[in-house]
Amino acid sequence: MTPRVVEPPARLGMGVSVYPSATAMVWPGDGHAHEAVAVPGVRLAPGDVLVEVELATVCGSDVHTVLGHRQAQAPLVLGHEQVGRVVALGRGGAKTTDGHRVSLGERVVWSVAVPCGRCARCRRGLPQKCVGLQKYGHERMRRGWELSGGFATHTHILDGTPLVRVPDDMPAEVLAPASCSTATVAAALEAASAIVPLEGALVLVAGAGMLGLTATAMATEAGARVVVSEPLPERREAALAFGAVGVADPRAAAGSPSGLASVLAKAGGRAPAPTIALELSGNPSAVRSLLGAVDVGGVLVLVGSVCPGPELGIVPEQLVRRLLTIRGVHNYAPRHLEQAVRFLAETWQRYPFAEQVGETFPLAEVDRALAATTHPRVAVRP
Repeated sequence: MTPRVVEPPARLGMGVSVYPSATAMVWPGDGHAHEAVAVPGVRLAPGDVLVEVELATVCGSDVHTVLGHRQAQAPLVLGHEQVGRVVALGRGGAKTTDGHRVSLGERVVWSVAVPCGRCARCRRGLPQKCVGLQKYGHERMRRGWELSGGFATHTHILDGTPLVRVPDDMPAEVLAPASCSTATVAAALEAASAIVPLEGALVLVAGAGMLGLTATAMATEAGARVVVSEPLPERREAALAFGAVGVADPRAAAGSPSGLASVLAKAGGRAPAPTIALELSGNPSAVRSLLGAVDVGGVLVLVGSVCPGPELGIVPEQLVRRLLTIRGVHNYAPRHLEQAVRFLAETWQRYPFAEQVGETFPLAEVDRALAATTHPRVAVRP
């Protein structure tokens, strides 16, 4: 049955109800399976949007949460990579990041983060680290914002959330990851290119999950030569399909043809040391490896280290003498989501993005989706 949105009389305010009721899959906490919770009514504040979720993909941070690798307040509606269509608007409507007034039925993606736009960090140009930041799929379920994540039939988009229109003819499997992995990579490459131009650079990427594959394609499109370090052979093969000029096995013996030094030497020619290194795996040994590999004047961007881990031993003298820059990237700004959608719209037919999303599960089987490990992404279709 197709859900219908029913608006009550104006005297009751901007509450809307969905028939059949909107449903969220709620994670109660460690050791518990998800539970389906019906949300028959939603109170939309001015600027809020109600979106019917078309498809959500499972991000690594969703898995880390249920495994207890990252702290989260339960009960919680997980999911922050999704695409959907607008079915209701709060008073005054809403606008996309380019100023377009949102219409009912439009297909959109939205940022993982809701900045306030007023605090000191927002004014400094860091809305992704807003002092009062709220994040879809990360906040404790609360009255008035029950539909706060992507693992639901609908998501309640709060006023101030960056929204971006997306083409109707693009596969949902390509678009859903834009809200996390694609936009995060756009932020990482921007951080790197502020130090070293991507055009003509030799870029070393650690990890060929969704982040690494996306970074490989994005950097290649920007004119870089990309080498990917990844222990899984099937993911190394995928990296080649996304434009990598070489792939290395970090477990290979020193001097081995598949070892990092040999692959870099073959890919780099006279300049075998990368000037840009992107750590996207979260593996502490990969951080150390990239720090040792990056060339004088180069930049190391850390993205994958989002869970507690061992300290990274850094010799200050090496940073000084090698003129190195280390940058961290967490979340992203609204412009990066715009860049992500634009990049996918231009390139999705050249790279196998859709094929990286494996099995698609019904919403009720979200626990099975979180346990699946066969592809960089699996999907949940409400």
